[in-house]
Amino acid sequence: MRLPDPALVVLVGASGSGKSTWAAEHFRDQEVVSSDALRGVVGSGPHDLDASADAFAVLETVVAARLGRRLTTVVDTLGLDAAKRQAWLAAARAAGLPAVAVLLDTPDAECRRRNAARDRPVPAPALAGQLRSVRDVRPLLEVEGWDLVVPVDAAAPDAAPAPERRPDTAPDRTSGLGLRTVLQVSRFPWGEDPMAWLADIARAADEAGFAGLALMDHLIQVPQVGRAWDPIPEPWVTLGAIASLGTGLELGTLCTPVTFRPAGVTAKAAATLSALTGGRAFVGIGAGWWEREHAAYGIAFPPARERLDQLERAVVTMRALWSAGTKAHDAHGVQLPETTGYPRPAAPIRVVVGGSGERRTLRIAAQHGDACNLRTTDEEELRRLVGVFHAHCDAVGRDRGDVEVTVLDLPVVGRDRDDVWARVERHRGRTLAATYAARTHAATVAGHRERWARLAGLGVRTVFLATPDLDRPEDVLDLAGLNA
Repeated sequence: MRLPDPALVVLVGASGSGKSTWAAEHFRDQEVVSSDALRGVVGSGPHDLDASADAFAVLETVVAARLGRRLTTVVDTLGLDAAKRQAWLAAARAAGLPAVAVLLDTPDAECRRRNAARDRPVPAPALAGQLRSVRDVRPLLEVEGWDLVVPVDAAAPDAAPAPERRPDTAPDRTSGLGLRTVLQVSRFPWGEDPMAWLADIARAADEAGFAGLALMDHLIQVPQVGRAWDPIPEPWVTLGAIASLGTGLELGTLCTPVTFRPAGVTAKAAATLSALTGGRAFVGIGAGWWEREHAAYGIAFPPARERLDQLERAVVTMRALWSAGTKAHDAHGVQLPETTGYPRPAAPIRVVVGGSGERRTLRIAAQHGDACNLRTTDEEELRRLVGVFHAHCDAVGRDRGDVEVTVLDLPVVGRDRDDVWARVERHRGRTLAATYAARTHAATVAGHRERWARLAGLGVRTVFLATPDLDRPEDVLDLAGLNA
């Protein structure tokens, strides 16, 4: 599209129609005079309506000065006030410049969708009035004397996106086996510089081709991993620090017990992480199992049935708070008077329900989750549990393909056979070497890829990998072959 240059260009369209995005794609920043931007200059921000009068006064001064110098000037406001349009048109005529009206002809539903996704949406009644005015303004533009009236369909596939920032999409890191691998960090031998160690491990995971990084959520280090006095950091704080490194890793927990914090607080933490990472956050969540840490921190540890009730309500609550709008919610036993949750997640947040409870946990995952997470100790048992999970999907009416099967794998991985057995000896404690090797599927990278190919055949799509040998970034890089 060729527009006259220099010229006066007046944008006309409702909130969410894509005016600012269209202007940014076609003109230099200095050529665009935006009422929202000027509210931010003379007020507290672009949505400070109390500053509107001052902002428009500045806008008129800038427009007049630019037209007086015969410079291309793009007026980025709603453009729905006929008197203002006529004044700008007269100013262009006085300056001897052509005048162009650009009508953002975006469908009402798309304007509403974009508006709802904003941190400060325009109130629905005001937006409805704008949309009516847009319909009324179309015939007026044809008779007002504009040199050119340009309709733009900002919802077309080749048009500019909505004004809100699009999330940075995570790179596709599916291996040749059809699996995505997420590194679960459960030990933290970080010495005197915790942040440096975390940064090195995260960057190594990114370099080694892992799709993501997960942290356990425990208050005391669990005996299966280390000693009670070993460090086990709070995961959401730690993930926030890792988010600042700028990797392409997805970040989340595996698993957050529903007993530790109210579901709404977890939803807030995950939404914030999503906003900070451009949409690369997930939540692994479970019913909790270790009574000792609850007692030590003064947290109630109800019976299993109550914890599973909490788990179901938690997933429903998080989804409600991540949804668009601020409406009340009343479904699946969860009642919320409003669902005002900002910042919004930058992309849908995956909920991975951890646990193998056949009657309740797998049904909750099938009905409300995006994935279930199972253990890989025995392949035949895993096959049986996948069958149980898929039966729950069928029973609740979910397509099996819509709910992912993930596994937590706790293997010993060595560079060669000698290294494999050296690691077995280092970690087996009082367990017989052969028993420990079988339990951890001790093998080289090639051996684990053979096993993982069978997991993929069972329908597994993501492997959460936690090995006992993650002391240095080099230990992570040694695992890169698993992601090939």
